[in-house]
Amino acid sequence: MRLLTAALLCLPVLAAQAETPSTLLSPELKAQAASLQAALATDDTAYHLVESLTTEVGARVAGSEADARAVAWAEKHFKQLGFDKVTLEPVRFPVWRRGDIRISVLGDSPQSLHAIALGWSKSTPEAGLSAEVVAFDDLDALSAASPEQLQGKIAYVSARMEKRRNGGDYGRRVAARSSGAEIAASKGAVALLIRSIGTDSDRLPHTGMGIWLGGIKPGTPASDRAMVLSNGERVALTAVPAAALSNPDADQLSRLLKLQPKLKLHYQLAGQYVGEYTSHNVVGEITGSTKPEEIIVVGGHLDSWDVGTGAIDDGAGVAITAAAVAAIKKQGLRPARTLRVVAFANEEQGVWGGKAYARAHAAELANHVGAAESDFGAGRIYRIDAGVPAKDWPLVQEIQAALDPLNIELGGQDAGGGADLSGMRDAGVPMFELLQDGTDYFDLHHTDNDTLDKIDPAALRQNVQAYATFLWLLGNAPQRVQTNFVPTPTP
Repeated sequence: MRLLTAALLCLPVLAAQAETPSTLLSPELKAQAASLQAALATDDTAYHLVESLTTEVGARVAGSEADARAVAWAEKHFKQLGFDKVTLEPVRFPVWRRGDIRISVLGDSPQSLHAIALGWSKSTPEAGLSAEVVAFDDLDALSAASPEQLQGKIAYVSARMEKRRNGGDYGRRVAARSSGAEIAASKGAVALLIRSIGTDSDRLPHTGMGIWLGGIKPGTPASDRAMVLSNGERVALTAVPAAALSNPDADQLSRLLKLQPKLKLHYQLAGQYVGEYTSHNVVGEITGSTKPEEIIVVGGHLDSWDVGTGAIDDGAGVAITAAAVAAIKKQGLRPARTLRVVAFANEEQGVWGGKAYARAHAAELANHVGAAESDFGAGRIYRIDAGVPAKDWPLVQEIQAALDPLNIELGGQDAGGGADLSGMRDAGVPMFELLQDGTDYFDLHHTDNDTLDKIDPAALRQNVQAYATFLWLLGNAPQRVQTNFVPTPTP
């Protein structure tokens, strides 16, 4: 009965979504959107952009020399794309550098394991450390462990991530990476090992942040772990050294532990805080013709980790959104509202660029009428979600109808936006999500395998078609989307 009741309650909402109104967007706007899609069906601007970025700059970890070259690259190419305005906005953040890592099995089956330090990991002593390993099925099991189980030992979390089109299992597993070191240290462990937060079977471990920066309490003194930044913020290294094993090596360690429950590892890792750095958000825009004060933001993050070349994470996102905005002007069109593309600085290590953008534009956020971020690879877009109030949902339905030829379905009303948009979202800016097929995304994410050859040019073109359609229609809609609301999930 409960299931039947819930289903009946959902019927009005589903029926409303099934009826696509045809009165909000003019036939002319819809025809122009269709023309954009047709023109972009064979346009490889986005592919050439990501090819150039990953070839000429390569990996561009925040605060590195390559970071500066990436900013120069983005400024140059944004100008070449013909944006009305291109600006650099400073973003200051702390910098961490990884060093060498070596993790070896001791005892009867000596061998090396393939591992990578998690971002902002604390170093071991120079000579490393040797300790017994204690395995846990997941983070909950580690959290429930007693100090007696872990005192002086290495905590190992073996939970495996599952493949899903929407990457939904990432949220369930990533806490082992971001919180595991703190939990392990609180139990007396001397180091943390986790199975990579990834879905591949390569001997390529996945990096990623090992701690949420900014989580140090005010008043904590500077030390070998905690640092006080020039703006008074406090950041920290992980409480104990933290690293991730590749999936095959995690399997190997689990098998070894079954044979040798008291197995010991030698664990040697180097990583250090090296000071502060100023990078930039690179901002390009097409100024609106009749409502220039109303702004729609799209973008991706310009930085990458120091592994791979940052093709899917997130060179593709920068290229897709920049190419989509540029395509509108290239086709001789000018939207009523201002379209702004942002290549955000240092998303990977703390969303510094996204937060800086929200601060720098705080006075105009009330006039930001929509935002969408491409930061989930280069797979085809299959759905549009929108975090808008009920009165604006018919507009989303019309936009989706224009996206239907691209096989993009209507989603829910609970879009939260990408990480770089969190500051805008908190200020009430309406969020939109053009959801990409991420079935294979976590095979590559934060690994040496994140390279250009993993991008399908045809899928990239479909992304640009979708973003250009979305931007043109939202940029010219007769009504502006309401801000400052609390999104409600669609049943």
